[in-house]
Amino acid sequence: MIETTEDELRHSGYQAELKRTLGGFQVFAISFAFISVLVAIFATYGAVLNYSGPVGIWLWVVVAVGQTLVALVVAQFAARIALSGSSYQWASRLANPKVGWFFGWLTFWFLAIGVVAMNNGLASQALMPLFGMAPDEDVARLITLALMLTEAVLVVASTRLLGMVTSTTVGLELVILVLLIVGLGAVMVFSGSGTVANLTSRGVAADAPNYFAIGGPLMAGMIMGLVTLVGFDSAANLAEEAKDPFRTVPRAIVSSVVASSVLGLLFIVILTLAIKDVAGVTASGSPVASIIREQVGPVMERILLAGIAFAMFGSGMVMTAACSRQAFAMARDSRFPAHTLIRKVNPRTHTPVYATALILVIGVVLMVALPGTALIQLIVASTILPALLYGGIVVLYLCVRKRLERKEGGFSLGRFELPVAYAALVWVAFAIFVLVAPSDAGVPRLVVLGLFGVGGLYFAALMLFNREVLESEPGDPDAL
Repeated sequence: MIETTEDELRHSGYQAELKRTLGGFQVFAISFAFISVLVAIFATYGAVLNYSGPVGIWLWVVVAVGQTLVALVVAQFAARIALSGSSYQWASRLANPKVGWFFGWLTFWFLAIGVVAMNNGLASQALMPLFGMAPDEDVARLITLALMLTEAVLVVASTRLLGMVTSTTVGLELVILVLLIVGLGAVMVFSGSGTVANLTSRGVAADAPNYFAIGGPLMAGMIMGLVTLVGFDSAANLAEEAKDPFRTVPRAIVSSVVASSVLGLLFIVILTLAIKDVAGVTASGSPVASIIREQVGPVMERILLAGIAFAMFGSGMVMTAACSRQAFAMARDSRFPAHTLIRKVNPRTHTPVYATALILVIGVVLMVALPGTALIQLIVASTILPALLYGGIVVLYLCVRKRLERKEGGFSLGRFELPVAYAALVWVAFAIFVLVAPSDAGVPRLVVLGLFGVGGLYFAALMLFNREVLESEPGDPDAL
């Protein structure tokens, strides 16, 4: 029986190349920063107002419950297998390497596209308005690449530095959220400017046809929660750099979702109460900023933008680190393009330099090759990937749960594991339907199929020319 994380690495066939520097709060900060509830609501609140009207915010509760169920299942794996690569490792070692490869491939692209999306949003929605720059797609793309380069350099420099930045980012984001919730609430109480009727208003969607239909306007309001409450498993991607990962990682996964869900609900309820003109706010380019400007003035709006910019930068760093670890984990098993290069770890910084540089290269290609509408469609398509991955993880858990070793003192659902897993499976199936059912989701569906197709070609090449790497796992097959 394996007793320590170092034993697990050795029995899994790996050397301890990465350095364990992340404490409990830093591991939590990585998952919380990836979710980045303040940033995500800032970006998607307008979509809810347009699709469903203000009443659509209550769908956040449905998504929060569903994603918490998924997080509980993910935590069950994280409490038993503490290896970089998360679902790639879980599926490879508990099902077979061929299944694991597809988990890893989809996770890599979800993270890689997420890095580009986050930094492009940081450039166009936060930094440019903050510095009074006129909207310009070409300028936004140049700033995006500069941000990605900066994040890559910092991620390569030190995992400890990554932990410090994400911890600071999370601390600032929590402070901003609390100040906004309390501040806006106080202003409304003392000025009487809050509108309770907003909480049940359909707003501009009042006359929308088939409002309550499956795939209709109300259901479309779930997009805010589905886009926000993802990436909580990023802590598992850095499990080999976490102290006591069998305890800290699963706790971080669950607590980050719960904390984000509660704070996010409070924030969107306060925002909705604070709307003075529903139609006007809905039509604005940045509804959250407009609400804050109306209630507390332009100075607070600029402070908000500065805080959001820093939070987005921290989230971008987390995504870059998680994506590079995903590529590294697959490359050291010789299952990733250019694996002999991508698997290399700098002996001084103990970080995968080439795997991190790859994320920057992908960003350059996407920024140069894709026009504005194509880039947006790619980003929209990336929202489908985590739902597919989480569905796969839940199915995997139901198939292999009896073979999972129980770690003493590790996270466990006990007698609730089956009810939670089946409930999570129902939820993920529903979430996937919500994301792919709308008629305007045709291009994102094709993008996802394209990623599967390209992955299938590389997988076929592995099967033809390097089949042995997909036949067995490194190390002791009974170690986990």
